Amino acid sequence: MGTIADAWTWLTTGSNWSGPGGIGVRLGEHLYLTGMSLAIACAIALPVACWLGHIGKGGTLAINISNAGRAVPTLAVLGLLLLTPLRMHGDWPTVIALVLFAVPPLLTNAYVGIREADRDVVEAARGMGMSGPQLLGRVELPLGYPLLMTGLRSATVQVVATATLAAIAGGGGLGRIITAGFRTYNTPQVVAGAFLVAVLALVLEGVLVIAERLLDPMRGRRTDGHGRGRRTPAGGPGTPPAPGAKETNVPAGEQKPAPAPL
Repeated sequence: MGTIADAWTWLTTGSNWSGPGGIGVRLGEHLYLTGMSLAIACAIALPVACWLGHIGKGGTLAINISNAGRAVPTLAVLGLLLLTPLRMHGDWPTVIALVLFAVPPLLTNAYVGIREADRDVVEAARGMGMSGPQLLGRVELPLGYPLLMTGLRSATVQVVATATLAAIAGGGGLGRIITAGFRTYNTPQVVAGAFLVAVLALVLEGVLVIAERLLDPMRGRRTDGHGRGRRTPAGGPGTPPAPGAKETNVPAGEQKPAPAPL
């Protein structure tokens, strides 16, 4: 408990939040690394996944190739980039490594979401004369939206956690707080830095959950996990009578007149 209390003291000390190496600056750097990496990864993975899911070909190969990148440790990628003839320094080695790390969940979830869109709905839209791009943009993407956002949330959490390695390549971010604590044998500072990374990941995931609900193109029409819309029960209020059926609903207090005798 002593280490946790000391870490809390470190976090609540005002001097640790200000200055060029303060928490505020490091948090901004971390968000910058995360945002840039996710933007590049989305620009690469989502168009490829959506197109492959739409045509239904090559998706398995693309997913297997992207997943193979997970077998290479991010730290090894950073080391290779630092040892190349270009000798990349600063944020770019970290950004490239994080992009490679973020592409697999984005690609896999987007492809599965598009591919598993309700085939009956897709075929009905195709029968109405929709072109390929219209079918993808107006039918398959809205139906695959939940899985696509799940991949984005997963990639975001992974990138936030892995971006701490930027400190090893000379970059910024919250990882600098952790490495500085290791260098000075300041265990409370290391714990405080790890706590900040965990809180940032949880906050960003919460923001994405809210954004997913607000931006859902099928919002108000999803009632269960299968995306089925609300249906009025048969015979419920406002249900029109079947063709040829006689109206039998009589307002309260009124009676139908008896038929005239023949």
